[in-house]
Amino acid sequence: MSTLFLIAIVAALLVLRQPLLVILLAAIAYAQMTWGSGNLTWIIEDMFVSLDKELILAIPMFMLCGGVMTKGSTARRLTNVARALVGHLPGGLGVAGILSSAIFAAISGSSIVTMLAIGSVIYPAMREAGYTKKFALGTVMSGGTLGIIIPPSIPLILYGLVTETSIVDLFRAGVGPGLLLVGLFAVYSVVVNRHMKTERFSLSGLISALRAGIWALMMPVILLGGIYSGFFSPTEAAAVALVYAVIVELGVHRELTFSDLKGVVLEAAKLGGALFPLIAVALSLNLILIENRVPDQMVDLVNGWISSPVTFIIMVNLLLLAVGAFMTTAEAILILGPILAPIAVFYGFDKVVFGIIMIVNLEIGLLTPPVGLNLIVAMSAFKEKFGLLVRAAIPFILLMILALALISWLPEISLFMVR
Repeated sequence: MSTLFLIAIVAALLVLRQPLLVILLAAIAYAQMTWGSGNLTWIIEDMFVSLDKELILAIPMFMLCGGVMTKGSTARRLTNVARALVGHLPGGLGVAGILSSAIFAAISGSSIVTMLAIGSVIYPAMREAGYTKKFALGTVMSGGTLGIIIPPSIPLILYGLVTETSIVDLFRAGVGPGLLLVGLFAVYSVVVNRHMKTERFSLSGLISALRAGIWALMMPVILLGGIYSGFFSPTEAAAVALVYAVIVELGVHRELTFSDLKGVVLEAAKLGGALFPLIAVALSLNLILIENRVPDQMVDLVNGWISSPVTFIIMVNLLLLAVGAFMTTAEAILILGPILAPIAVFYGFDKVVFGIIMIVNLEIGLLTPPVGLNLIVAMSAFKEKFGLLVRAAIPFILLMILALALISWLPEISLFMVR
């Protein structure tokens, strides 16, 4: 009964559209009074204990790294390489947008940063080449979503923190689903634009683009190679990525000024100031719930209603698709991750695979109204009507649902690099 009441409190506050911090504080206060010592001042101590994790340092450093590269010329150089490589294909500019988004995602770890950085370059080029506004917008927005599934991903780090899952395993598991989505988007671009005029392939143009973009292309190689080889921890990789990005943009490309760098730091500080109180409260709540075996109670509760793993994963996918339409990715992970992950393990799902399933669901939520973050940001960035953006996203949403079904049915897509 206490568990049901906790769920009811969270649901009621969500319906009332209260800020996430209020929801989490109410939940942790109830948990402390019901299962803990009853002393609410212990919540503050739990927050400090929960934040005493080296891994949390990776989040602001990836934020800073993404900001540095967005202000600099990394996005443009990556797009030029992708365009020189695949621009001769039917729908080549669309494919180039997806490829450059995937590479940039492997550096920034953020959906919005990826969409804005690549979109500001590829969207005008696609429109100038004759691509429809609807397709160009859909390509840019869907390419941006790759930022939360292709490692290193800030949402994957958040999921690992609140569910105590290996971040390295999550990063490895994100590669297969990320490549699957890139492949589906690229094939769709080729098929839909098969009658479009293509660019002529130029070997000299490709070499020139590679020379100009080699420093940008080396970033994901160093970053992911260091993580997967075990040479870097995720936190060390974030630090290396940040230092590398600053050196390249300030000293090599020289298209970022110290004034720009100051603005990037201030913007990252604002984002961190909003995110870190949420992380502290969410991890503190998770600590209380685990100590008092509340996840076990939730497993027993759900098991009374659902007996089949197939039924469970279908219901969870439907739930997360709905949640993604109304909550941001970070909010959904911090609230639902600690609740759903233990239940998924009970039904036989690997916690790493379930994390990928959860992230892909929330990735779709970035393109679904009314709170699809990519839709809202694109409306402001590209000065287009919300309805047009929603229609532009629909084909890509269907492709992502197909990918979600495959990932849910075939865990090997996520695990082939983990084991």
